[in-house]
Amino acid sequence: MTNTRTNTRTNTGTTKRTIANWPVSERPREKLIQKGPQALSDAELLAIFLRTGLPGITALDLARTLLGQFGSLRALLKADQETLCAEPGLGAAKYAQLQAALEIGRRVLAEQVHQGSGLSSPADTRRYLMSCLRDLPVEVFCCLFLDNRHRVLAFEELFRGTLNGAAVYPREVVKRALKHNAAAVIFAHNHPSGVAEPSQADEQLTQRLVDALALVEVRVLDHFVVGEGTPVSFAERGLL
Repeated sequence: MTNTRTNTRTNTGTTKRTIANWPVSERPREKLIQKGPQALSDAELLAIFLRTGLPGITALDLARTLLGQFGSLRALLKADQETLCAEPGLGAAKYAQLQAALEIGRRVLAEQVHQGSGLSSPADTRRYLMSCLRDLPVEVFCCLFLDNRHRVLAFEELFRGTLNGAAVYPREVVKRALKHNAAAVIFAHNHPSGVAEPSQADEQLTQRLVDALALVEVRVLDHFVVGEGTPVSFAERGLL
């Protein structure tokens, strides 16, 4: 008897693996609809995105193979175009779709800290900063400019450096704060190494920025260092 979960006969008598003949509860798309996206594995979510597999290989099998080769869903999503498009079953169109999906996720998070909103949830701020900074190959220094009620006026990338650091100029930070008429700021920068522990140089820079901004009556509420895991907060560490 033919295994109806994995095979179906074609007109030529050969067999073709297909998800369409699986039980409904085991098909990724139907499972998502019935149980919600949180019930799906990384491979099942990726299979829905891929839609189709390769000859003799289901989309789910292909998804599992890709995750095995890249090591994780995050590693696959951060791969550059050349690397991703070299994989069977992927190409420029799939790369563009993945990048669009990532940007949609970033913009959904950005709505939590969009212009005019109050920063009522530190968790939302952390998630947004992680989505912007965590996977960058070089160090980037950013700033959230806030009004006196801690509503977001703007979010800007101020300085971009190398793998090992970025030069930050307090005078330029003060100029941007005055331009936005900010009453307070939150700084953030990433560590491409993945180690989010603040360095001595990070602490010294932050103090210089606090002193410079105090001259124009702008408060520094926090400074986040983004790496692997949860971003480290200077305020929570007692460093401000």
